[in-house]
Amino acid sequence: MTGGRARRRLIVRGVVQGVGFRPFVYTTAAELALSGSVSNGSAGVIVEVEGAQADLDEFARRVRQRPPPLAVVESVQEVAIAVQGGTGFHIADTTRDGGGRTLASPDVAMCVDCADELCDPHNRRYRHPFINCTNCGPRFTIIAGLPYDRERTSMADFAMCECCAREYADPADRRFHAQPIACPDCGPTLAFRGRGSDGTLPQGKTDEASRGIDVDDPVAAARQLLRDGGILAVKGVGGYHLACDAADEAAVAELRTRKRRGDKPFAVMVANLTVARSVVRVDETGAVLLTGPQRPIVLLARGDRALAESVAPRNPDLGVMIAYTPLHVLLFGLPGDRSGPEALVMTSGNLGGEPICYDDVDARERLADLADGWLSHDRRILVPCDDSVVRIVDGIEMPVRRSRGYAPLPLTLPVPVPPTLAVGGDLKNTCAVADGRYAWLSQHIGDMDDLATLRAFDDAEQHLEELTGVRPTQLAVDAHPLYRSTAWARQHAGDRPVRTVQHHHAHIAAVMGEHGLGESATVVGLAFDGTGFGPDGAVWGGEVLLAGYKGFRRLAHLKYVPLAGGDASVRRPYRMALAHLWAAGLEWSPSIASVAACPADEKRVLAHQFDTGLGCVPTSSMGRLFDAVSSLAGVRHIADYEAQAAIELEGVSRDIDASGACYRFVLDRQVDPVSIDPAPVVAAVVADAAAGVAPAVIGARFHRAVAHLALELALACASESTTVALSGGVFQNALLLSQSRMLLRENGFHVLCHRRLPPNDGGLAFGQLLAAGAG
Repeated sequence: MTGGRARRRLIVRGVVQGVGFRPFVYTTAAELALSGSVSNGSAGVIVEVEGAQADLDEFARRVRQRPPPLAVVESVQEVAIAVQGGTGFHIADTTRDGGGRTLASPDVAMCVDCADELCDPHNRRYRHPFINCTNCGPRFTIIAGLPYDRERTSMADFAMCECCAREYADPADRRFHAQPIACPDCGPTLAFRGRGSDGTLPQGKTDEASRGIDVDDPVAAARQLLRDGGILAVKGVGGYHLACDAADEAAVAELRTRKRRGDKPFAVMVANLTVARSVVRVDETGAVLLTGPQRPIVLLARGDRALAESVAPRNPDLGVMIAYTPLHVLLFGLPGDRSGPEALVMTSGNLGGEPICYDDVDARERLADLADGWLSHDRRILVPCDDSVVRIVDGIEMPVRRSRGYAPLPLTLPVPVPPTLAVGGDLKNTCAVADGRYAWLSQHIGDMDDLATLRAFDDAEQHLEELTGVRPTQLAVDAHPLYRSTAWARQHAGDRPVRTVQHHHAHIAAVMGEHGLGESATVVGLAFDGTGFGPDGAVWGGEVLLAGYKGFRRLAHLKYVPLAGGDASVRRPYRMALAHLWAAGLEWSPSIASVAACPADEKRVLAHQFDTGLGCVPTSSMGRLFDAVSSLAGVRHIADYEAQAAIELEGVSRDIDASGACYRFVLDRQVDPVSIDPAPVVAAVVADAAAGVAPAVIGARFHRAVAHLALELALACASESTTVALSGGVFQNALLLSQSRMLLRENGFHVLCHRRLPPNDGGLAFGQLLAAGAG
């Protein structure tokens, strides 16, 4: 120290690149009259500051406690170094020091400042579809590698014009070191193409011009197509969407047919919160989620404005998101425009079951028969990323799909883990890597039953390793011997060990880790889902586990019933209804809705299978019991998409008085593990249906019965632990989760539910990391 001056070096780790951190450091240092420098490095942001001790203390405090809104400061390493003298503060070049790691930012919705400029006729970025700044715009989907500099993103394709370069270099500008900076003079460029008279999609503008469409304004042409009832392929941040007017029944039905969507609900995009409030019922939590920087699809109860029935058939909820890119905002129209539809179906650009299209050449081939026109641009998407989906339970966010806006933000691990790759499951797949106290989950990849999805998994895993610098020394997989994700891991493991983790153990470990439970913690885990391979060869799914990270003991399970034909019984819930009737010793009376729904020949085959066990696997699945009750109540006999029967049963059961008949499961405590017999519940459902009780009332009574079962099981296991963890896809059911959590808490249990990860298989990889690391 000389003359009361001192110098310090700070290494700031976390999400600190691409979020305006260096401009923040520059401005803070200038305000405190400190000299020095700031640079990006492989370890994070490296700062050297010199000045009076009190000012250095204040600087360090602001770095820790008042970072930019998009930054996540995980740690600040601070050391005293020799005073160098000098004046002024500057931003230095990126260093390649090779030590430590930094974290990539997710893609961020357009900020208020950029939105204002987009609408300002006097601003040079007026109507620019790629407007962004240090506080918003694409990040994860354009990053090739770290440190985060323009040359390591797809924006390297565009040379900055003089004006953009001046803003980029000006510490007082909001776009100081904003790597995706762009304007109309330096790109990217938007283009529209529509079908010609022969039905093809022409490369040029001739055909459109002859039809009177102003192709010099691609967005106006796209709005016209939407007004005319067409289907538009629009290139977003993480891939292509297919869009149409959500109020146009013919357009929505046509999109559903072309996409081979079945009855699976579509998501809807609107321009702003005011329109959202007319489409769905928006509470305080919903408003925060809809307008926040992540902008996920939020599942909310329908509002007063009617949309086409084909948007979400027989579903009381709609998945709604607010426009999150400038291009989306322009698609709805600015003041003075001939506006487009106020609500758009906005669904991923792909056929059902395929991964989202993001490469332009691939998209032109795969979407050629799906779209009537294309609104695209020449900024390359390097990483595909679907929209995230969340729902709200008791005022708390619960992820259903964690992807755009959230990936690749890390999760902190409560216990250190060696460098590990977890490959997740085969449904709703995500993979994850971990090292030490950090885990990174990939974006949503999808169901691993398509060759294109397997290729997408390859790309996502490689990119995750590149971004994080994790080089896995072991792999973690699901115990199911036929999972494609498990086969991939064994093919790519080389000489690295492969740790198998039982499916439901991974579910419970995930919710434990999300809540930061320590290494020695144990919980009573209720793992309710559709499918999971059990060590006894059965299909598990209605499990009560005494679980820690290192292992588990099965305390109870739903009594086995035969699952005939595997996926055939998943797609046809009436088959599961017949299986539960058979297991309960109940006659297959033609008056029962499920029996009537089953063709006679199939019924004879099923009877033979159940009696002999031929082609059957025993299952304890709670998800399949929900399917069976949905069919027995007459709600849904054939499922067009996963969990449709259970989703529709939940939908009709909300806000219904469930008083009257009380359905009860029976616990056989004479066996170990305890057997949970659903036969009395099945019999009560059949009796109520025969007596003409409404399906909604039957559904409400069934939900109440399962919630009371959760309490009864917790009470029976209270001597083991009073902490109860709820996980598995069945707990996506908001009605069941709310009732179960309330009953458990009222009876003194500490309840753990998912808040940052999906309870479905999208969170499986996180649990695999913890279980494999502990083992």
